[in-house]
Amino acid sequence: MKFRGVIPPVVAPLTTNGELDLVSYERHVNRLIDAGVDGLFILGSSGEVVFSTDERRRQIISETMRIVEGRVPVMVGVIDTTTPRVIEQAKIAQELGADAIVATAPFYAIVGPKDIERHFRLIKQAIDLPLFAYDIPVCVHVKLSTDMILDLARDGVLQGVKDSSGDDVSFRNLAMLRSELGLDLALLTGHEVVVDGAYMSGADGCVPGLGNVDPKVYVEQWQAAQAGDWDRVRELQDYASRLMRITSVTVGEFGFGAGVGAFKTALMLLGVFETNTMPEPIAALEGGNVEVVAGVLRHVGLLS
Repeated sequence: MKFRGVIPPVVAPLTTNGELDLVSYERHVNRLIDAGVDGLFILGSSGEVVFSTDERRRQIISETMRIVEGRVPVMVGVIDTTTPRVIEQAKIAQELGADAIVATAPFYAIVGPKDIERHFRLIKQAIDLPLFAYDIPVCVHVKLSTDMILDLARDGVLQGVKDSSGDDVSFRNLAMLRSELGLDLALLTGHEVVVDGAYMSGADGCVPGLGNVDPKVYVEQWQAAQAGDWDRVRELQDYASRLMRITSVTVGEFGFGAGVGAFKTALMLLGVFETNTMPEPIAALEGGNVEVVAGVLRHVGLLS
């Protein structure tokens, strides 16, 4: 299976005027690869896909492929509101050398199960790349059904799932049925704080936003899971859970601003990013919120 192990959803650094910071981005991508990650997921939720213009999306894909130079597979988010728009983005990703594409269910327009299934089938008909379904109901307001995923996998439409649903019962059932049916379907968890549980359920890897801040902990955890050293897996998970507090210690922040805002701030404090600039209309963390993020980094030993 090509898409397994640790595949961080790469955070995109911005300059103070909102342009892609290419120097910081190259440093960050190389840092992730040097840490031993097994792939990269660009233009996901952490990668600002919905904040990016078509031009910015193309720039991020092009620069990523240039920097990576085939060292690890690159999955590209083609997340958009409707099927034609997703296919348009997917064709660009394929043209620029993506190794796989990742799509959510359609959103904004109210659609039903048969429409969602047709959405994925139409994407696969149009694009000759592995297709991953991105299950993220908090953003698209629909949970992908297990039966639909299995049907699409059986028909060769889906090659994998990136599960950010938070529904661990559903994930476990999907993993069990996938195995019972002998389906070639990669299952990646989007968890940061219960990756150990996902591995025990049968996950083939993780896509942790926190892996931008400390990729090594997730790489070591994956290796420990492969070796069956579950005590070490849990120990590393406890560390990652403490580090994840950077997303909850801030005051007055919410959602993307609290989560990705904390990741960018941590990367700035660690000297990887030049700034913690966020895409409009999200404001960057500042003042006391930067200090509390630094406090968590010091507590876990990442910052002296």
